[in-house]
Amino acid sequence: MAVIGMDDADVVRPEPRGAQRAIPRRTILKAAGTGFGLWFVGSLGGRAWAVQAPATLAAQAILDPRDIPKYRMPVLIPPVMPRAGTVTRRGGKNADLYEISVRQFPQQILPPPLNPTTVWGYGAVARDSRRGLLLHNAPSLTIEASWRRPVQVRWINGLVDEEGAFLPHLLPVDPTLHWANPPGGTMGRDTRPTFSDTPGAYTGPVPVVTHVHGAVGVGDESDGYAEAWYLPAATDIPAGHAMVGTWYDFFAQKAAALHGVTWEPGTAVSEYPNDQRAATLWYHDHTLGMTRTNVYAGPAGFYIIRGGPDDAATDSRTGQPAVLPGPAPKANDRFPSNKTYYEIPLAIQDRTFTPDGALFYPDTRAFFDEIEGPYLPETDISPIWNPEFFGNTIIVNGNTWPYLSVEQRRYRFRLLNGCNSRFLILDFRSIPGVEVWQIGTEGGFLAAPVDITAAGNTLFMAPAERADIIVDFTSVPLGSHVLGNIGPDEPFGGGVPGADFDVADPAATGQVMQFRVVPATGPDPTTPPQFLSLPPLAPLPAPTTTRPLALVEEMSMDFDDAPAAALLGRVDASGAVHGQMWMDEVTENPSPGDTETWEFFNTTADAHPIHVHEVVFQVVDRQPIEVHEGEEGMGGTTVALAGPARGPEPTERGWKDTVIAYPGEVTRVRMRFTSPGQYVWHCHIVEHEDNEMMRPFRIGPVQPGQPMPHAH
Repeated sequence: MAVIGMDDADVVRPEPRGAQRAIPRRTILKAAGTGFGLWFVGSLGGRAWAVQAPATLAAQAILDPRDIPKYRMPVLIPPVMPRAGTVTRRGGKNADLYEISVRQFPQQILPPPLNPTTVWGYGAVARDSRRGLLLHNAPSLTIEASWRRPVQVRWINGLVDEEGAFLPHLLPVDPTLHWANPPGGTMGRDTRPTFSDTPGAYTGPVPVVTHVHGAVGVGDESDGYAEAWYLPAATDIPAGHAMVGTWYDFFAQKAAALHGVTWEPGTAVSEYPNDQRAATLWYHDHTLGMTRTNVYAGPAGFYIIRGGPDDAATDSRTGQPAVLPGPAPKANDRFPSNKTYYEIPLAIQDRTFTPDGALFYPDTRAFFDEIEGPYLPETDISPIWNPEFFGNTIIVNGNTWPYLSVEQRRYRFRLLNGCNSRFLILDFRSIPGVEVWQIGTEGGFLAAPVDITAAGNTLFMAPAERADIIVDFTSVPLGSHVLGNIGPDEPFGGGVPGADFDVADPAATGQVMQFRVVPATGPDPTTPPQFLSLPPLAPLPAPTTTRPLALVEEMSMDFDDAPAAALLGRVDASGAVHGQMWMDEVTENPSPGDTETWEFFNTTADAHPIHVHEVVFQVVDRQPIEVHEGEEGMGGTTVALAGPARGPEPTERGWKDTVIAYPGEVTRVRMRFTSPGQYVWHCHIVEHEDNEMMRPFRIGPVQPGQPMPHAH
């Protein structure tokens, strides 16, 4: 982050500013009159526009965020997920066992007297202590893992009613994408189906598969591969439906051989070694072509690894162990708790609601750019998929605009941007006297603390990124103060808030949560962040391979300025860009033990958060590129380096699993591959991920008996 002056206020500019070619300023039009206008913004394809939804569609009621009272509910501090027991192994490491289902239930996300919202969420169905909390919530309870002690989870698809019949999706699912496609049966699952007429939304049983985002060294059978989904063990699955994804049976056999577990109908059993550095991870659904709707419905939670040599900071003044803010919630704490917590995970998400409290998600492409058809199969535009979606409210830990009472002392917050498409620029500037330091990112502690306050007092986070921060309220006046957001209500392409893009609506998405500052109850024993010496980062060896990869837009051949899909691909030796689909053969195939540099050439107008499964990486640098587009857009596009490279931002100088690839630049990351198997890399704007912006990669050779798609 770099700070620039603008009148009397400092504005943080995420670096780089964006593409070297001209990127149009993104503006979101303001509706005339007094009501909140329903506006949707598009930008894929290097163009930007904002259109008001057609009157017939806008008539579908959406709750005006100005009608939602703010700061009425305290923020929920997620309790700890109870263990179901211990897996005892002869000659191996014992593991903590969990049994966790995803279920449907009502939750008071909006403040009373507004209605509860029907959501999905994870929760334990078994416990090894009477005090263990059997609670399903969105976001879900935190899995607390210990360094080098494995965790084994029996994940259960519990999306059935009280009679055992399947529950349909809460949200509109587009069946024309390359998706799980249970109605296709064994031969048609995990495909992009064809239709003679434009279909409506899918209303059948819902497939799920859980991914622990940021888990390192996990076997592919436990990684939540997008084609390893499974339906619930419902009593009324329609005849001919595929019950499981293409890779499910192969991974079930592998899990049985490796871990001695059985995958019963409607379940999968995953094991996580937790050999990596102490870090903030999270878990969420990862079903092929349905991640956006499944996660938006609620199932996600924190997964925190503690312990080991990389979980210990030193006080530079004394050389003694540093004291970080705590405690955090612990297993079997009372709920509601009778403890005061000073380490708190905060999941920030955006959502839109209907007046009756239900979740709203668009059921037509017309919401994005007024294309009311014709759709597939007459054209190349899917009828329901929207290239991005931005909710008009902010929720934190499952409540809209909650408050948190804090003392005049230091707190540790583990932040997650859990939004589908929204980039956040968290703004602490309206909290007088506050001091903010970042000490960690997705892969654990940074190389050194970063003084966020000295850099403008804002914190930039892309979807799926995490930030481990210390917020010092010692000098903050007593009273209520609001954490703001000056990120855009639209796709992000870099630039200066308020100059290159309009900031979030100050009355709605420009507010995140309220801090109610009260006097400290005692002295603060924690180490001031500027005196923290954090564990050193182990350097990676020189790369054996450098892979030039591409982020690509596919524009419609039937409509002007209309994105049809977002792709990943390769850049060949001549600089030519080759877009690839999910179904194309594997082209990234490192060997176990290899260290590689991956180069993400962003030929699009948007920034993309790129996530690589199975590994953490170090950001090497970014460098401007020139993008030359052929007449057909994707076809004939070439890239060339166009300026000097610059190193990672201070907040990126650690281990990461998600990196922002800015438009008009190549972003380089370096990583070491260890566990052989089949994994994926993708954009974590989940609307993009669900429509081709995800690719398989394989570590090592083809596995005997594995499904043959992507095998070459």
